[in-house]
Amino acid sequence: MPGGLALVAATYGLVRLATGLYLPDVQDELGLSASAAGLVSSGASLAYCLGALLGLVLAGRRARTLVVVAALTAGGGALGLAVAPDATTFAALAVVASVGAGVVSPALVEILRRDPVVAGDPSAQAAVNAGTGPGLVAAGVLALTLLPDWRAAWAWSGVLTLAVAALVLVAARGGTDAGRAPGPALPRSWWWGHRKVVVASLLLGAGSAAVWSYGRVVVLDAGAGTTTSVVAWIALGVGGTAVVATAGRLGRRGPRSAWVLTAAVTAVATLTLGVGSGSAVVAVVACAVFGWGFVAATGALIAWTLDVDPGRAASGTALLFVVLVLGQALGSALAGALVDGPGHAAAFAAAAGLTAAGALVAAPLRLRRRRVAAAATPGRPRAARAPSRPCG
Repeated sequence: MPGGLALVAATYGLVRLATGLYLPDVQDELGLSASAAGLVSSGASLAYCLGALLGLVLAGRRARTLVVVAALTAGGGALGLAVAPDATTFAALAVVASVGAGVVSPALVEILRRDPVVAGDPSAQAAVNAGTGPGLVAAGVLALTLLPDWRAAWAWSGVLTLAVAALVLVAARGGTDAGRAPGPALPRSWWWGHRKVVVASLLLGAGSAAVWSYGRVVVLDAGAGTTTSVVAWIALGVGGTAVVATAGRLGRRGPRSAWVLTAAVTAVATLTLGVGSGSAVVAVVACAVFGWGFVAATGALIAWTLDVDPGRAASGTALLFVVLVLGQALGSALAGALVDGPGHAAAFAAAAGLTAAGALVAAPLRLRRRRVAAAATPGRPRAARAPSRPCG
């Protein structure tokens, strides 16, 4: 469903994540401080979470209605950002605009489920969810073309979002919104089985916030020009899009192994960008690697919840992403405070540390499995009681 991919690209890449892309120019005109920008990003993350939770409740009955909500909040919010007269108005509209990304994902899951052409085809949903990378690239192209006129860039983002939302509503097949009941709540056993993956998701969100909020700012402050900083942002999208080429190999590693690898790569890229952004080549490469690591890590989280409880993978994925964005809300506030205090290097080092801690969440499980395998090797003493299989 090309319209669905385009709507994800618009609501995520062109609107929700574009605030960090246009932030330096917004700061120059409206006087938004780094700490205030961090709070705006935190508020936008919370708005995303509220939208995602609303989508979980209503998608089964009101999928098309949620697409309209996404259009009005993301598209209308972007148009409002284009004419925001002051920092306070800009902050409020940036928060509202993030609701669209939150509601659109569960809505598209339901629309694809109803579509007789792609129903039951997991690759269709995977293709739609891959829209974030192309959306980041499109936002970067708009920035290269229009900056420092950030108002025009937001206006185009709003128009494009409204247009693709209309396309989705026209193309959606498989019946109209009806009274289908929402899915069952996740039981206590699900939360216990997911205790580690929930912590991992929270830490990835908190650790990634520095790049999403201040990635372009740190490149500019290191002395790079506007073009270099925007190219670095485009590299984020290119790296995220490249996950498609590596998905098969990562899938063969297993979800926990893939998680450790991708989260570690994300942490290294974050630290590299924070301390090496004075070099244009280092900045662009670090952004591309971060884009790959972050998107691949979110894919590992999906595979992880599928491994723990395949029967509730859809609900589990949605809630893990809510946890991830809650982490981004916390991480944005922390990064903003550090940028205004010790500086960018400290903020990005702290962010890398959070992401690295998230990578270690799965490491004890792998070590335990090695010990179990060693105990079962012929010629070695076996444990008196076999340990239970960990589920998280």
